[in-house]
Amino acid sequence: MKTECQSECFSFGGKIYPCPLSVAMDLVGGKWKAVILYHLQDGVKRFGELHGSLHGVTEAVLSRQLKQLEQGGLVSREVFGNRPPLRAEYALTDFGRSFLPVLERLTEWGNRAVLEYGEMVVRE
Repeated sequence: MKTECQSECFSFGGKIYPCPLSVAMDLVGGKWKAVILYHLQDGVKRFGELHGSLHGVTEAVLSRQLKQLEQGGLVSREVFGNRPPLRAEYALTDFGRSFLPVLERLTEWGNRAVLEYGEMVVRE
């Protein structure tokens, strides 16, 4: 059943959206959110591990994106220690894991797009 046609607007996480697709895009849209989820699909990662895996993202942007994913309920954050330097580990929640089939399809589509219309680039 198409829920997008059943109401003029939708509420999620205290926000009002015009359609369910708007909810999804707010939760996982943008340049880095889906990529972060991709890198968390194999298990828990520390901030530094994630930062090292994501070429081109600044620490500030990664921190902000992780906070948004945590607020959306897709990622959990566990902090170890009570004095700096603290160690934080990030993992997918059950809700975040529910996005993995969609993420897999997006990855397949992206791979196909690159193979058919783009090219692989090796940076030095």
